Amino acid sequence: MGSTSPFKDHHHHQQQQSYPITKKLLPWALYALLPLAIFRLYLHPLDLFSENEVITKDLQNKPIIVSTAPKPVEEVRNDCDYSNGEWVEDKMGPLYNGTSCGTIKDGQNCMGHGRPDSGYLYWRWKPSQCQLPRFEPTKFLSLLENKHLAFVGDSMARNQLESLLCLLSSVSHPDLVYTNGDDNKFRRWHFPSHNVNVSVYWSPFLVKGIEKSNTGFNFNKLFLDSVDNRWALDLEQIDMLVLSVGHWFLHPAVYYENDSVLGCHACEGLNHTEIGFFDVLRKAVKTTLKAITDKSITDGNQIDVILTTFSPAHFEGEWDKNGACSREKPFEEGEKALEGMDADMRNIEVEEIEEAKNKVIQVDRLRIEALDVTKIAFMRPDGHPGPYMYPNPFADGVKDRVQNDCVHWCLPGPIDTWNEILLQVVRQWEAESMRRRG
Repeated sequence: MGSTSPFKDHHHHQQQQSYPITKKLLPWALYALLPLAIFRLYLHPLDLFSENEVITKDLQNKPIIVSTAPKPVEEVRNDCDYSNGEWVEDKMGPLYNGTSCGTIKDGQNCMGHGRPDSGYLYWRWKPSQCQLPRFEPTKFLSLLENKHLAFVGDSMARNQLESLLCLLSSVSHPDLVYTNGDDNKFRRWHFPSHNVNVSVYWSPFLVKGIEKSNTGFNFNKLFLDSVDNRWALDLEQIDMLVLSVGHWFLHPAVYYENDSVLGCHACEGLNHTEIGFFDVLRKAVKTTLKAITDKSITDGNQIDVILTTFSPAHFEGEWDKNGACSREKPFEEGEKALEGMDADMRNIEVEEIEEAKNKVIQVDRLRIEALDVTKIAFMRPDGHPGPYMYPNPFADGVKDRVQNDCVHWCLPGPIDTWNEILLQVVRQWEAESMRRRG
């Protein structure tokens, strides 16, 4: 029953006839082609590969193929204003914790000191105009490969530095290669994986200053026409600077310019004119940016400058009163306005950065940018150590008086966002450089 294909027997018979011939000829054909292929490779070794590939050797002297094609220009938005937006809940949380990172200053290790709530770890900054990508440690290290990044300024510079070290440590362990000064105020780490150096320089005014002491005068002395040589003398070996100042200008101080007293701030008992600190901050930033610019132009060195804007404190009441900064959630948009001193400090810094950018717009080897985090920081009253600047502050019961830190930031915490934006600034600069190189 059923039909039979008229080609079935013919096909089977043809296979039986041709198979022995094919079986005999195939090995001879391969033996003949092999010498030709070897001879072809000997005469033209690179023709077998793409025009964007070359043969090299690895560390064990084994040949490998490496692409020489130009890297594609990374698409990075340069029109995003990261400074405006809102904090939104985020289930993912931080890249590190208080025990996995060994570079956190003791006073900012809120998790290690027993802070009971963890909600402050699960918020993410959402800019109004675009998305802020999560921090990519490997990407940051590759962009800074063979370079020296230095954080210069007050304890907020150190706070941001330690945040960055913890973020990077999630993929590559740094070696502490230098330390000096009280409280390790001058330190340097090296990431062998990418030959990246990261340093911190204590310089709370950026300009030359003499800090008040418990045994001498109780006010700072600032020399507004000279930068602090503790960092300035190392400019030749620094590729990128992240500056951060502001809070130390609120302390009593006497100001000098051109070897004479310019005025003072909160200097009761001294025969000097009270001039506040806003204009002094402006002069200090201006002097600093000019010194860096002049050094770069004179020496012909490329240097990138980023100024992290003023980070507001969140004291509610007395600094040693329980609950001085006890909020557990960010402010919502419109809940509280950024105004007064916080806004003025931020505006001065942004204005000076813009002025400096306009002056060096034609200088290819100098790039300047503001890392505008003032509003971002202002909206996070929940991110400070508070009483957990010390271990287990309520182990013996709740106290009415307890020292609080409502200035610095828990690690991990909101300040990690500063470095997420820092990465975007560096990525944008790199993309622009690649486009210019064409």
